[in-house]
Amino acid sequence: MAFKYALIFLLPFSLFAQGKYANVTIDFHDGTGYAPCEPSIAIVPSDPSKIVAGAILDKVYFSRDTGKTWREERLTSKYGVFGDPCVIAGPKGDVYYFHLSDPSGKGWSDPGLLDRIVCQTSSDFGKTWSEGSSIGLNAQRDQDKEWAIADPISGRVYVTWTEFMKYGSRQAQDSSFIMFSSANRKAKKWKKAVRINQYAGDCIDSDQTTEGAVPAVGPNGEVYVAWAYDDKIWFDRSLNKGKRWMAKDGVVSEIPGGWDMDIAGIGRANGMPVTCCDLSTGPHRGTIYVNWCDQQNGPGDTDVWLSKSTDKGQTWTSAKRVNDDGPGKQQFFTWMDIDDVTGYIYIVFYDRRNHSDLNTDVYLAVSKDGGDSFQNILISREPFAPTDKVFFGDYNNISVYDGIVRPIWTHYDGNRLSIKTAIIKNL
Repeated sequence: MAFKYALIFLLPFSLFAQGKYANVTIDFHDGTGYAPCEPSIAIVPSDPSKIVAGAILDKVYFSRDTGKTWREERLTSKYGVFGDPCVIAGPKGDVYYFHLSDPSGKGWSDPGLLDRIVCQTSSDFGKTWSEGSSIGLNAQRDQDKEWAIADPISGRVYVTWTEFMKYGSRQAQDSSFIMFSSANRKAKKWKKAVRINQYAGDCIDSDQTTEGAVPAVGPNGEVYVAWAYDDKIWFDRSLNKGKRWMAKDGVVSEIPGGWDMDIAGIGRANGMPVTCCDLSTGPHRGTIYVNWCDQQNGPGDTDVWLSKSTDKGQTWTSAKRVNDDGPGKQQFFTWMDIDDVTGYIYIVFYDRRNHSDLNTDVYLAVSKDGGDSFQNILISREPFAPTDKVFFGDYNNISVYDGIVRPIWTHYDGNRLSIKTAIIKNL
């Protein structure tokens, strides 16, 4: 059943005094409900002037002018809306909003929380939404940390996530797995969820837990997925649109120190991988890239890394450091996207290279040569100092299409959280 929103308003176009690119405040915490964080953003490829974004717990935002002004709405579903927003756009203008479930509306007090992954769709840019389709329903287990992608050729939609036998359990018999499902463009009925990882993790939600699965599609409908577990980034692939997977998972790279990291001022920080594939007609078409953060240079020197494969994930290059500052500073919360038109790589991350305290900037790293070299650019207009007393979420995001670059991040001004983007073109 579809529904319409009653309240629509424009948020102000707010600029600050530092940096080259205009920053836009998409939303800010008004003191009620959950503070917005864990932002996700997607440019609609059939009409790049349209951009959709999301933030916890149930926020969705729309722009018709490439991100200069926004309207805010709230998503509802019969399955509940409980955060971990993942917003993507299909090749024909469809918008998909993936999130966690809360069927009773009671949150953590109900053991039925997180019983499935939910996908809500809109084919009219948010005027109406589906009630949501159910993915991987298992009332005895918890479904968490999902991400999705739409194949720009076929329109088929793929989603991966972590299934916990019991979230937070320290019991040896409770394990975590990487799950996969797919649907056609309408995303009403999903294939039966299948486990794709070879090695199970624990349920503690730390380094020995299997997490961070982000799917990517290849030029011929291949599906690629990487995730973190046991101080390594693992990789699996399907060459037939998710029907069959490798019997033995590959390893992209080590993650020295693990994906669960300590960052001063951030209550919870992770270096989970992001997977993308070059779908452009450029020289690097078909190359798979995996981006992550780790502390191989020490807990006070978190860095951003990239590895790539030109043979469909059979072999991987050694990890390349993306941030180009000197040693001893923190870079964290990375996310990557590839422009399907140009093949350029864009990686956004928090960065403290310019400060000796907790003050934090947002940087964008750009590669036009297949990840062999990166230009680092300051894109935030003012620094902020986070506090671990305020939940900052687990990720930021970025979307790029035909030279339009829209990173999205959580900002803290010492009093409230806000969600911001930067207006960047042809960088």
